[in-house]
Amino acid sequence: MTLSHFNPKGEAHMIDVAGKSVTHRVAVAKGAVVMAAATLALVQAGSAKKGDVLGVARLAGIMAAKRTAELIPLCHPLPLTHVTLELEPDAALPGVRIAATVETDGKTGVEMEALTAVSVAALTVYDMLKAADRSMRIEAVRVTLKDGGKSGRYEAL
Repeated sequence: MTLSHFNPKGEAHMIDVAGKSVTHRVAVAKGAVVMAAATLALVQAGSAKKGDVLGVARLAGIMAAKRTAELIPLCHPLPLTHVTLELEPDAALPGVRIAATVETDGKTGVEMEALTAVSVAALTVYDMLKAADRSMRIEAVRVTLKDGGKSGRYEAL
């Protein structure tokens, strides 16, 4: 197997997508922030010192998806057509489950944008709650769905 981000000399390079067809692309990424039950209670009550944890994290994730090419060196800048973030408190963790869906009509996929959205949303949750709980963990950030383009549909089990 060869990795597409390396040229024949083994040097990193940006993939040439000029010859690819424009198709509708979608990716979903998920992750979680695990925290103490008392910290989750602050989120649910809306009483965290820094404010609306889930609302701020949602906006941070959306903003991050739009700026992925500035953060990941070999990502193409893409015109995103839709970004959604769902942040759901889950007492069973305890913590917050995060899902990002990113879409575009383009020549390359949006997996990195979805992963970036989840990651930055999780980091924002951590930042807003770190004074209450330094033991929080960001876990299981992964792509769960990718569709569009030559490689077709991928769905995680």
